[in-house]
Formats: sequence, C-alpha cells, structure tokens
Amino acid sequence: MPSFTLGELAAQIVATVVGNGSRRIEGIRTLEEAEERHLSFYHNRRYLQAARDSSAGALLVADASDFPGRDLLVCNDPYAALAKLLDLFHPSARPPAGIHPSAVVARSARIADSATIGPHATVGERAVVGAHAVIGPGSVLGDDVEVGDDSILHPNVVVETRCRVGVRCILHSGVVVGADGFGFATVAGWHHKVPQVGIVVIEDDVELGANVCVDRATLGETRVGRGTKVDNLVQIAHNVNVGERSLLVSQVGISGSTHLGHNVVMAGQSGAVGHLTIGDGAVVTAKTGVTEDVPPGAMVSGFPSRPHKEWLRAMANLFALEELRRRVKALEEAIRQLGGKA
Repeated sequence: MPSFTLGELAAQIVATVVGNGSRRIEGIRTLEEAEERHLSFYHNRRYLQAARDSSAGALLVADASDFPGRDLLVCNDPYAALAKLLDLFHPSARPPAGIHPSAVVARSARIADSATIGPHATVGERAVVGAHAVIGPGSVLGDDVEVGDDSILHPNVVVETRCRVGVRCILHSGVVVGADGFGFATVAGWHHKVPQVGIVVIEDDVELGANVCVDRATLGETRVGRGTKVDNLVQIAHNVNVGERSLLVSQVGISGSTHLGHNVVMAGQSGAVGHLTIGDGAVVTAKTGVTEDVPPGAMVSGFPSRPHKEWLRAMANLFALEELRRRVKALEEAIRQLGGKA
C-alpha cells in the first residue's frame, strides 16, 4: 500500500495541517483500530471521546480545537475528504480489457476495445458495451442492451432486452434491470398477464446496490435519474420515474407509475403506493408508507404518511394514553364514590 506525508494528503483534499506535516501515513483505519502510522477521522460528536483516545498518528477533523497537541488534517467536510483519501490509498483496479474465452458474445454485439467481458458473461445480439466498461463474471446483457463508457457491472448482473445503462454507472451483484413489471388483469377470478413491452433507462452516474430490481415499463420507460444512488434490496416498479440525485435506502419499495422528483430521500424500509408524486427535495423517513402525494421539500413519517412533526406529536400522545387511561379510571372511581355519598 502506498504511503504519504500529512502535507501530501492535505494537498489532495485542500486541508490544513496542524502539527507535523512530515508525518508519514501508511493507511486509514477506524478510531479503534488505528495505530501510530495510520490516519483516522472524526465527524460526529458521539465519537469525540473515542477520537481523543485513539492511537491514530493523525486525525481528519473539521475543528482542531477539540484535539490540542495532536497531528491533524483540518477541512470543512471530513467525510467527503475521507472518500478522496480512500481512493488515494485504495485505487480501483479494473480487470484487463478483452473478452474472456468462456464468455458468449453475439457476433452483432459491439464491444469497445477497452471494455472487459468477464468469465461466463453473455452479451446478446446488437448489444453495445462502451469504452472501459466492465461486464463482470456471469453477467447477462440481453439483445439491444446498451452499457455506457466506464460503467461497471459486478458479477451476476442481468440487464434485460433493450434496456439502457448510462456512463460511469455501478451495478452491484444480483441487480436485475428490466424484469417484467407486475401487471395482471383479473377476469373471472383468473389473473392474466399484461405484456410488459417498455424498457428501463438508467441514466449517468447511477449506483445500484446488490439485488436491486428495476422493472421494465408496461409501455414507455422506467427511469432512474442521473446521479441517483440506490442501496441494496430496493424494488423500483414499472413506469416509475426517479429524479436526479435521489437517495433510496435499503428495502425501499416504490409501486408502479410513481414519480419521484430530484433530490428525494427515501429512508430504509419506506415505501410508496402507485400513481402518486413525491416532490423535489422531499424526505420520507424510515418505515413510512406514502399513500398520497408529498409536496416538494416536505418530510413525512408513519403509516399512512403524515407530516413529520404531526406524526411526532401523534406518537407522543399515543405513548401517553396509558397514563391518561389510569387518570380517567381514578376520576371515574372518585365520581362514583361522590355519587354514593350523595
């Protein structure tokens, strides 16, 4: 692993060195695991004492005043700076370009010379794989699929027929893009499949976590907007439109034809019913069930979803009900006794 002085690291992240800028750093570790040769980071006051007690040779922090006498890298956003430094110490290693002998690639597919097709991958007719893209082992691209430049598909990713993946995307293992949407017409008690003939479009700079499913549209497109990041085990149903730079956390479920604006956050295990709109910048808190449109910038919680502050008040009242019940019972007993005396 490479090593750098604190001064060299500071130049990479536009930080200020406090202490010995010549100190050599050989890696980045957690506060608990770091030793004298390591850098660690602090960005949450819950861990202040752990940071003070850490054996790390230097700390990446936003405020030097909490750590007198320590060697520090000081910057406005330690967490964002950490991302750059981790890339520096752990540069991404792409597999060599070329098509593995065990891969099955259609003659009509167009594979960039700098792209990588891994072992046992399958690439369908007329598929296009862009420059420096990586198609991992066991992955499947259907007919007429497009994967843009510099995108990485980890092992066992499936992109179904005619779907499109933009540039610089990351699709983790188990992702399925373009499976049929859940569409059935029930007639006389029998469920008849409605053909799903649309596609999925994954725009540029999107990351999809492990086992994410993005269903193809019934007609038209299911679309995930540029810069959106999706955690593991998320379901995006047919004809959903997710705006740019949104965040969907683990186990989110979005029903068909729902529209999310830009910069929407849906926290873990939250969900939305179909055919509604969640406005730009809205936040859906964990385990919330969205059952009606959410205005731009709003925060909603609970099931059915309510404005967050209203939900907090309702929960506070709910947990006071037992005490209220006891008080009412005591009052009823007092009234009964007064009535008896009368």
